[in-house]
Amino acid sequence: MANRLHTNSKDLDWIRGQTVAVLGYGNQGRAQALNLRDRGIKVLIGARPNGKSWSHAVADGFAPISIAEASAQSGVVMMTLPDVTMAGIFDAEIGPHLQEGSLLLVCHGFSVHFGFLQPPNHVDVGLVGPKGPGAGLRRKFQEGRSLPSLVAVHQDVSGEAWGRTISYAWGIGCADVLMLETTFREECETDLFGEQAVLCGGLPQLIQAGFETLVASGYDPDLAYFECLHEVQLITDLLVQRGMAGMREAISDTARWGGLEAGPEIIGEPARQAMQRTLARIRSGEFARNWVAEDAAGRPRLSRWQAEEAGTLLESVGSELRKSLGSRNPGAETGTTS
Repeated sequence: MANRLHTNSKDLDWIRGQTVAVLGYGNQGRAQALNLRDRGIKVLIGARPNGKSWSHAVADGFAPISIAEASAQSGVVMMTLPDVTMAGIFDAEIGPHLQEGSLLLVCHGFSVHFGFLQPPNHVDVGLVGPKGPGAGLRRKFQEGRSLPSLVAVHQDVSGEAWGRTISYAWGIGCADVLMLETTFREECETDLFGEQAVLCGGLPQLIQAGFETLVASGYDPDLAYFECLHEVQLITDLLVQRGMAGMREAISDTARWGGLEAGPEIIGEPARQAMQRTLARIRSGEFARNWVAEDAAGRPRLSRWQAEEAGTLLESVGSELRKSLGSRNPGAETGTTS
């Protein structure tokens, strides 16, 4: 079981006296910067001049500067940058400008763990990974609540890296509910596996296969959509709130019996073997190398796969039904899992 980290006044006070650079102003960067500012902490936004994130930062009342300038002027640097471009930006604009003894942070261990990014040996290196999208982090903070997070230290030069990293977690609103101690390796590999095998890979494919099975057997596509996609939220909400056993208690006897009987056959030994192969590709670095190469080539396979998915019957049926639901269907929060 992971260690559950606890805070004390010394941990929390450290961040108050720091200048924090948040590099990138996307979903996570924006939420973290606004939360830090609301805590009374000095925040600098580092972004590409004239980019979309630059204008968003200006609209929120910040005066963004270049990534290099923000890195040089701050004792804490949080990189909320895309995995595949982070290392190149770091080498050119961040690493050469870091202050000695400063704290370098990431939300996801991808670039550091797989060796694309080599931090200098004169800085602390930590990870604070909110377990939810930036919109959720910001909303909970504004409501006076906290989002759980993972916390790790890769390099402790000062001897105080853990306390500093925990203090940053408090600054963005991730220290009042649950902080789990982890490592860059565990955070990175479990995050990638969860995305690929369950959340963004396995679950969408299961939904697609279920929908296509019903339609191919002559059932109305609208009904298939509701049964295989729309109602997923009902079950996932129960799972998050109550766990597996609690979800079973909240559904009908028929659903409970049918699910327990059919589930192990649907996700049987072939699926579990596929999960093992997926995990092996992640742990070996094969997935990371392939993804970086795909990005460098202009993302041809990703573009093709997205176009194919967008052209399915499931998507066309769902698009029309969502229009009909209109305001009765609450808007989903957007953002990445990492």
